Amino acid sequence: MDPVIIECAINGVTSKAANPHVPVEPSEITADALACIEAGAAIIHNHIDLPGVSVERAVERYLDAWRPVLAARPDALLYPTIHFDADGSCSYEHLIALAAAGMRIGITDPGSVNLGIRDADGLPSGDFVYRNSFEVIGRAFDISRDGGLGPSLAIYEPGFLRATLAWWRAGRLPPGAMIKLYFSTERGYLGAPFGLPPTERALDAYLELLEGCDIPWAVSIVGGDLCANRLAELALERGGNLHVGLEFYGGDRTPTNVDLVSEAVALCQRVGRPVATPDQAAQILRLPRR
Repeated sequence: MDPVIIECAINGVTSKAANPHVPVEPSEITADALACIEAGAAIIHNHIDLPGVSVERAVERYLDAWRPVLAARPDALLYPTIHFDADGSCSYEHLIALAAAGMRIGITDPGSVNLGIRDADGLPSGDFVYRNSFEVIGRAFDISRDGGLGPSLAIYEPGFLRATLAWWRAGRLPPGAMIKLYFSTERGYLGAPFGLPPTERALDAYLELLEGCDIPWAVSIVGGDLCANRLAELALERGGNLHVGLEFYGGDRTPTNVDLVSEAVALCQRVGRPVATPDQAAQILRLPRR
């Protein structure tokens, strides 16, 4: 098997009130990214703290954190989240400027899903639909292809994977892709569950869909603790990779991102699989050369 790619999603919607270790400011993101790479992460994903700003301002905010990382680690693999415009709609246009700045990984969330909280009765609540139409998905893939970015593919629901595979079978999926299988606890991302639970049967269902597909894949638990769950070891035994970090962590501790990366490294060692460096991850993913 290939060395394990460990990706760390270092912030997201997680607040400092929930975990004081979550990095928010660019300087915090820089320091945390470098520490996570040193601990064994091959890929770093982060959000910025300026929702609703222009594409140009968002790009600068990402680069404020990333330029010092790349100065210290030219091999670093960094990528953003999607861009939310002032009206709440999402787009991928910021990837164009980030590709021009030298980034190697892009992002596409190939589907739509309800993301909400729970009300007092425990029912899913809210009207937020995270929406990516087929037109938007196609545009995101075009941007990655044209910019030489390997798309990081978030799979919230099985339909996300089936859409991805449709592009792959048609020969239209940009090179360098990585599939991330998101398994949701009852907490989900914002409080309500989505998709499949973190079980062996759920993993096998996704792997049945992936049969015959050579795109590298990883597992993540949204609202849980990946390396404390048997799912992580099962994935490693089946040739998968690991996606950890404070964006999705929902355990009963307040760890640092470095803690979560270190736990992933230790699990890989117990299973007997080496951990990929950023350069090795770029080779495994077959990222376009810059």
